[in-house]
Amino acid sequence: MSAPFAPRRVLIIEHERATPAGYVESWLAEHGSEIDQLRIDVEDREADARSYDLIVSLGSEFSASDDDVPFVEREHRLFLQGLEADVPILGICFGGQLLARALKAEVVKAHKAEIGWLTVETKDERAVPAGPWFQWHFDTFTLPEGATVIAENEVGPQVFTYGRSLGVQFHPEVTPEIMDGWVHAYRHELNAEGVDPDELLAETRTRAGESQARAAVLLEWYLDSVASAGGGDRREQAR
Repeated sequence: MSAPFAPRRVLIIEHERATPAGYVESWLAEHGSEIDQLRIDVEDREADARSYDLIVSLGSEFSASDDDVPFVEREHRLFLQGLEADVPILGICFGGQLLARALKAEVVKAHKAEIGWLTVETKDERAVPAGPWFQWHFDTFTLPEGATVIAENEVGPQVFTYGRSLGVQFHPEVTPEIMDGWVHAYRHELNAEGVDPDELLAETRTRAGESQARAAVLLEWYLDSVASAGGGDRREQAR
């Protein structure tokens, strides 16, 4: 039996100051990972996917389909390089949508926005507890050919696997501190959708413990059952 996958060097891609890795970063650090953070919206450096054991891509206010945003096309190329080299990618919200795009699926406007603590229809509670999970997104994506849906809802896929990679639509990284920053930075989006920021903050504080426990289940499952598996036979499909 092979040893569990332990990512020693991890690239975390942030797209705005308000979207740090939160609980995901602290969880990886506890597992002994050396973390390299790339603020791709302000840094010009070209990361080499082959230098990492795991790539984590976080949320963004921009669309993963919008190549007019300078960093989107650059990160898309990085994903293609990682998929070709069989480097595991954990894509969260924007990152999950960009992973789907790199696998030739479509990123489209969702028929409705999802903001708040929402349940999902999970196909495996051992991998993705039903929730609620925190959502804040306006786009969705079609399922890439060859991918496996692990959770979904009426808006679209919520969790999928492809080879050693995982796309997640919701936010397992969220903490009360992150939510404070989001409410401050993106208040206009809450106003447009009629979401009460004070209620959102209060619910996030109440759910913080259970949310991190569910996120730990998801992350442990990902490393043990997905990232540790072989995925080389899928690399050609991602080119």
